[in-house]
Amino acid sequence: MRLLAATLASLSLLGASLAHANQAQGTTGENLSLTSGDIGRVSPALEKYASGTIQEDLWKRPGLTPRDRSIVTVATLIARNQAVELPRHIALALENGVKPAEISEIITHLAFYSGWANAMSAVAVTKEVFVQRGIGADQLPAASPQLLPLNETAEAQRAMGVQQNFGQVAPGVVQYTTDILFKDLWLRPDLAPRDRSLVTVSSLIASGQVGQIPYHLNRAMDNGLTKEQASEILTHLAFYAGWPNVFSALPVAKSVFEGRPS
Repeated sequence: MRLLAATLASLSLLGASLAHANQAQGTTGENLSLTSGDIGRVSPALEKYASGTIQEDLWKRPGLTPRDRSIVTVATLIARNQAVELPRHIALALENGVKPAEISEIITHLAFYSGWANAMSAVAVTKEVFVQRGIGADQLPAASPQLLPLNETAEAQRAMGVQQNFGQVAPGVVQYTTDILFKDLWLRPDLAPRDRSLVTVSSLIASGQVGQIPYHLNRAMDNGLTKEQASEILTHLAFYAGWPNVFSALPVAKSVFEGRPS
C-alpha cells in the first residue's frame, strides 16, 4: 500500500500524464494531485508540450481511435515497467472503451512478452483501479476459456521454422513457444487477435526489440492492422517510448511495408 500511495501521489509528474489529466478529470471524475499550473512551476516547456502537443494534437490524430491509443499506451507502460503512469492510463483506457477483460488479457499477454515482473507490477496497480471502480471477477476472463480456432497450416509452418533454427539451442524455449504461446495464449478469446498483435508490436517497439518486429508486424497486418494504423502506432510511441526506440523500429517497419502485397 505504501508503494501504491507513492505511485498515486506521483501521478502526472511527466508530460504524458498531464496530457490526460485534464481529459481524465472530465471523463473519469478522478482527482489529480497536480494541475497544469503545478507542472508549469517546475517546467513551463513540459507543461506546454503536454497540454498542447500531446493532449490537443497527438491523441486527436485520426490514424488511431482513442481506444487503440489507450491499448498502445497501456502496453507500452507495462513493457517499460512505468507503474507511476499506469493508474491514469488504465482509467483512461476504461473510459475509451477498453473492457476490464481486455485489460486483464493485456497484462497476461505481456507477462510473456515483457516479463513476469512487469506483469506483476501492472497487476498491483490495476487491482486498485478495478477496486475503485467496482470491477469484479464476473467482468474478467476465465482462467481456461474455450480457445479460438487454430490456423493449423500457419502454426505448423511457424513451429517448423523455429524448430529448425533453434531446436538444438534451447528445446525448452521452442516447446513452450509452441505449447504455451501459440497454442494457448494467442488463442485466448477475450482479446481479439488484432488487438493482441497491437499489444505485442507496441511492447516490442517500446522495449527496443527490433529483431522480433518483422514477424509480429506482419502477423499484426495479417490480423487486420492497416499500414496507416501501424504508421500511427510509431508516431504515438515516439512520445511514450521515446524517439530513439521508434527510429530504431522505422527501418524494420519500412521493410515490412515494402515486402507486403500492395
